Amino acid sequence: MDYHNPVLLHHSVDGLAIIPDGVYVDVTFGGGGHSREILKRLGEKGKLFAFDQDRDALENKIDDDRFVLISENFRDIKRFLRFNGANKVDGILGDFGVSSHQFDVAERGFSTRFESDLDMRMDQNRGISAFEVVNKYDEKDLGRVLLKYGELRSAKKIARTIIAKRKEGPIKTSGQLKEILAPFLPASREHKVLAQVYQAIRIEVNQELEALREFLQQTKEVLKSGGRLSLISYHSLEDRLVKRYIRSGLFEGEPVKDVFGHFEVPFKKVGKLIVPDKKEIKQNSRARSAKLRIAEKL
Repeated sequence: MDYHNPVLLHHSVDGLAIIPDGVYVDVTFGGGGHSREILKRLGEKGKLFAFDQDRDALENKIDDDRFVLISENFRDIKRFLRFNGANKVDGILGDFGVSSHQFDVAERGFSTRFESDLDMRMDQNRGISAFEVVNKYDEKDLGRVLLKYGELRSAKKIARTIIAKRKEGPIKTSGQLKEILAPFLPASREHKVLAQVYQAIRIEVNQELEALREFLQQTKEVLKSGGRLSLISYHSLEDRLVKRYIRSGLFEGEPVKDVFGHFEVPFKKVGKLIVPDKKEIKQNSRARSAKLRIAEKL
């Protein structure tokens, strides 16, 4: 698992309540850790579809007749499952966020630890990169990204500073960006603030929250009645969407009640919120912010 150490591996797969002959989906294949555990629990007639838009993940493809790897974004889950002959499935697992591989390969630009070009694309063959966000967004849009996705109090000031500095020449590398951010990086909070800035830019580059919303909205159509969702998120923006959708089938507001005061929701929560224990966090520090929520389709 050098590529990606799967978080909450057994808890998340347990949450699927796997039927040996069932059809399941791992929408964040990565290094294949969760997929391999699902396959261990499937019988000969079971089926597993996996999604990953990162071409690097294709190298981890599992040689198993029960397994199909779809190299697309999970925001298109319904379309590509139908294309592969699966209209309804018994369970969906998602481990959102950035893989260990993406963080550890310097040239991908995801980590604050390395000097690298500003990229941060999960799909390297399409979309804008971090370079475009940093160098081409106007002050208002850049401030919006930093505030909305990084939850930075100084978002407007940071945006203004970046705009001023890029007039001297394009900001091409993480080192240049870090130097520009220096006035906003007190020693006691340097890593946290820098991580917030990177998170904001990365979410914008990959449209992560839009993709998550689109994915969640399709799960109620893709899952069979009694099918399970097992979803791991890593920051409050993701977890808030997952939590609200499981609770009400909506991202904002409340469900409309009928004349008797009742309302229908697509899912029911299964168990309580699950987080990694101290042992797992010690073995994999990236697990420390993980939150697992499980739900069943009504």
